[in-house]
Amino acid sequence: MKLSLRHAIAVAVAFGFAYPAAAQPYPSKPIRLIVPFTAGGGTDISARVVGQKLSERLGTSVVIDNRTGAGGMVGTEIVARAAPDGYTLVLVSSSHAINPSLHRRLPYDSIRDFAPVTLVVLSPGVLVVHPAVPARTVKEFVDWVRSKPGQLTYGSAGNGTPVHLSMELLKSIEKIDIVHAPYKGAAAAFPDLLGGQIVAMIPSTASVLPLVKAGKLRALAVTSRTRTAAAPEVPTMIESGVPGYEASSWYGLLAPAGTPHAIIARLNAETVQVLRMDDVRERLIGQALDPVGNTPEQFAAMIGEEIAKWRRVVRASGAGID
Repeated sequence: MKLSLRHAIAVAVAFGFAYPAAAQPYPSKPIRLIVPFTAGGGTDISARVVGQKLSERLGTSVVIDNRTGAGGMVGTEIVARAAPDGYTLVLVSSSHAINPSLHRRLPYDSIRDFAPVTLVVLSPGVLVVHPAVPARTVKEFVDWVRSKPGQLTYGSAGNGTPVHLSMELLKSIEKIDIVHAPYKGAAAAFPDLLGGQIVAMIPSTASVLPLVKAGKLRALAVTSRTRTAAAPEVPTMIESGVPGYEASSWYGLLAPAGTPHAIIARLNAETVQVLRMDDVRERLIGQALDPVGNTPEQFAAMIGEEIAKWRRVVRASGAGID
């Protein structure tokens, strides 16, 4: 009888200590949101705008942690290896869907090692040309390039970047021959674009819109499926006669694979509500970022489609890094 009593007390004590920890509602401590790029870019801006509001809604701190390197892979790997408890998240960019095609070996699987939460924003690019280019529409631009095969040059932010592959997608659809000139970042290419040494480029809308508004460059079309709120007067590539063209950069929230469904559902619901707030939408649109917010299932499907699309483009362009 005494042994049974001791056993009962031991079990009760064990469960007494364990139960409160297990029963704590999520979240019960700060959430670490990793941004795998430097401060100040579109990923970082999105994380800080959304993270601040998430902190208020969840009742806990959302700490932004910039972990840069290897095209976003350093920070993303941290989350792939993190405990699947909802306290370590990552805001990835569209490079998450491009990297599997550029690198023979990734330190994680872009699909298997993550649980999608939601697509946060789209960041469309815009096809811009030097004012001396005799084209005011995408069709005129394509016809002009076709008339000078291999004689014209476009710029990019570097081999394998979205700026590069967006033009390669146009090349593959329209079967045009224009030479790629990679730069160390989009900003490094702008002087040559403004000077006419390169004739075209597809940078982010946010980075180039001031130059367009100043009349220093001409915008022909945005790369998103629908027009962007930041420049509603600029048509899409599809509207401009390029069938099936969609090449927006995007930023989306991921958790480690195995994160409980209830936590994913909570994060999704709160993030979607944040993205519907007028002040959040105003701040993001002011940075040429179009708020989205979709279901985990929709975001997962989109990632798969993006990986397949960019694999085709990378193979056609020969843009592999290693």
